[in-house]
Amino acid sequence: MLLADDHALVRRGVRLILDGEPDLTVVAEAGDGADAVEQARAHRPDLAVLDIAMPRMTGLQAARELSRVTPETRVLMLTMYDNEEFFFEALKAGASGYVLKSLADRDLLEACRAAMRDEPFLYPGAAGALIRNYLDRAGRGEAGLPERAITHREEEILKLVAEGHSSKEIAGLLVISVKTVERHRANMLHKLGLKDRLELTRYAIRAGLIEP
Repeated sequence: MLLADDHALVRRGVRLILDGEPDLTVVAEAGDGADAVEQARAHRPDLAVLDIAMPRMTGLQAARELSRVTPETRVLMLTMYDNEEFFFEALKAGASGYVLKSLADRDLLEACRAAMRDEPFLYPGAAGALIRNYLDRAGRGEAGLPERAITHREEEILKLVAEGHSSKEIAGLLVISVKTVERHRANMLHKLGLKDRLELTRYAIRAGLIEP
């Protein structure tokens, strides 16, 4: 099992819960999403437990990347956010479970074992959100999960903008042109109905891309 969280104390606490179980073994830890992907490449764990809000790459971004590079690795999201938007994004990223940190001592072991059986795990609030969403969309004659407001590339740029990087720095990090960065940023402002960098940063916090 891979455990990824940018807070060492949280990792230590979660590991204490897991290490006492004979059928669950933590083989690697990571302090951010990009490191989690690298650790998964190296160790090929059966399960990755990912925090949502991490630097460099969020847990949601890491989950999408893991589904591509190590598809055999099941994913659980462990988060402080009791948020329907994050829950649906986690499902779309390939996560098989969504566990609140506040309930980890109660739910985490059950969630890990459910994931290893290829079964979903949803805390009660998430299950209610799923039912409400289904009923709302069925009532409108729609199907499936909500569409993403922004693309994955725009999400990468949004995270970097919110972290304070300039367009030139973002272009260098993503190996794209400054003009492309500016075009993506303008598209995001238009799609999201926002006015400036400050509002983009607030949106990034609400979306769990960075921590407040």
